[in-house]
Amino acid sequence: MFYFIIFIFGTAIGSFLNCVICRLREKKDFLLTRSACPTCNHKLGFRDLIPVLSFIFLKAKCRYCQKKISWQYPLVEIATGLLFLLIFVPSGHLPQGDNFQNIIHTFYLMLLACFLIIIFVYDLKYYLIPSKIVYFGVGIIFFYNMFNSYFIVHNSSFFINSLISAFLGSIFFLIIFLISRGQWMGFGDVELAFFMGLFLGFPKILLALFLSFLIGAIIGLGLIALKKKELKSEVPFAPFLVLGTFIALFWGQEIIGWYLGKF
Repeated sequence: MFYFIIFIFGTAIGSFLNCVICRLREKKDFLLTRSACPTCNHKLGFRDLIPVLSFIFLKAKCRYCQKKISWQYPLVEIATGLLFLLIFVPSGHLPQGDNFQNIIHTFYLMLLACFLIIIFVYDLKYYLIPSKIVYFGVGIIFFYNMFNSYFIVHNSSFFINSLISAFLGSIFFLIIFLISRGQWMGFGDVELAFFMGLFLGFPKILLALFLSFLIGAIIGLGLIALKKKELKSEVPFAPFLVLGTFIALFWGQEIIGWYLGKF
């Protein structure tokens, strides 16, 4: 029952993230403005905004204009619910400490997961990484890591590790950006790589970057094979970086341990 409640809570947060994604593009307030149909602009009521269920009961159509509702909405809600479950399920990515420390760390992970979901969908839809979200996330990670290192564990090595990982990850992408003059990779990817390194630390940042390129290559080749894209077509890379980040966060220790065990 506890995990079911967490999942429902996650879907509700996912519904809010959909609102943020849409209004970021339109530069509208996402806290005070009521939700409305993007096609007919009719204000939506409570029964139109129930996560996942409204989409099902309305048969993926607006109640008022009968235009199709994007699959983005239920998919983001379900994905957020599942990610919150992964964060709450006891595993190695939570720190060993008192309950209060674990609660703070859990909400910290939930908040950053929300940022990453926004970045994933926004870049997938608009081929643009929202820098405001990245900078806000970087600020939170920086102060959290600094506070955790100097006041909780009393060891600065973790904070230094995260800084080095952030610079190494971003410098790698910056070199690609400069060599290609922005043709192969946008500067938003450089900023996101800094976010990832600061968040994951070493060696998880290496795993995240490797998986990002691997997943990107597999999906890219698949799209070319299906003739959905051409070799020179533009493909948003942030979704692959976000996927790599989540995999490294939840299963990075196991994957790295398995890999090192081979030697």
